[in-house]
Amino acid sequence: MAEKIVIASGKGGVGKTSCCVAIGKELARREHSVLLVDGDIGLRSLDVLLGVSERIVYDWGDVIKGNCMKDTALVNAGGIDLLTCPLHFDETYTPESVKEMIMLFDGDYDYILIDAPAGIDTGFELASSAADRALIVSTADRVCVRSASRAGEKLEQAGMRDIRLIINRFRRKSVASRKLLNIDKVIDETMLQLIGVVPEDENITFGKVMERKSQPSYDAFVRIAGRIKKEQIPLTLKF
Repeated sequence: MAEKIVIASGKGGVGKTSCCVAIGKELARREHSVLLVDGDIGLRSLDVLLGVSERIVYDWGDVIKGNCMKDTALVNAGGIDLLTCPLHFDETYTPESVKEMIMLFDGDYDYILIDAPAGIDTGFELASSAADRALIVSTADRVCVRSASRAGEKLEQAGMRDIRLIINRFRRKSVASRKLLNIDKVIDETMLQLIGVVPEDENITFGKVMERKSQPSYDAFVRIAGRIKKEQIPLTLKF
C-alpha cells in the first residue's frame, strides 16, 4: 500500500514541482518505488522536468474514461514512473473519480507523490482527494506565506491531519535585510509543522534537480526525504 502525498502551494512560483521531482528522485535513490502524478490540468510540467514530454501518449484522464489500461498511461523517467494529467478539464474529473483512479496504483508503489496545481480551487481539491499526507511548499515572502496558510486550512477542513511545511528558496541575506521572513515567522504565520528548509541554489537549472550531489539544496532534499520516511533527523540548518 502506497503512501500518498500531495505536494501543494497556495501560490505559484515557489518551486513546488521541482520539490516534487527532487523528493521523488531521492526516495527512488533509496530503492523505493515511486509514482509522480501531475495534477495541474492544462499546465502540466512534470513531464518537462523529467525530460519525457515526447513520450507522453496517454494521461490519467484516459484511465478515468477507460481509453487505456492503467499501466499503459505510465511513462518511466529514470527510476520514477510518471502519470501525467489531461490538457483540458472534463466533467468526469471529480474528487471521487480521481481518487478511484489513483487507488488503482496503490498496490504498485511505495510512494505516490501528487503535484497539485497552484491555488486552492477545483484542481487543488482533485489533487488532494486521494492523499493521506500533504507537503505545502512556500518561499519566505509574505504573499506566499499567506497563501500557504490558506492551503493548509483548506486541507485541514477536508480532514487531513498530517500536513508539513517546506520553506523553499531560502536566502539568509534577504532575511537579514528584511526582504524575507525568518523561519520562525514563516512557521508561526502558516501554523504548519516544518519538515525542511531548502536554500536558494543558483546551481539548480530547470529540469536538473537532484543531479549534483554537492549542492546544498541536494542535501536539504535528502534530509526531507528521510523525514518523510520518519527518520529522526534534527531540523538544523546546514547551509
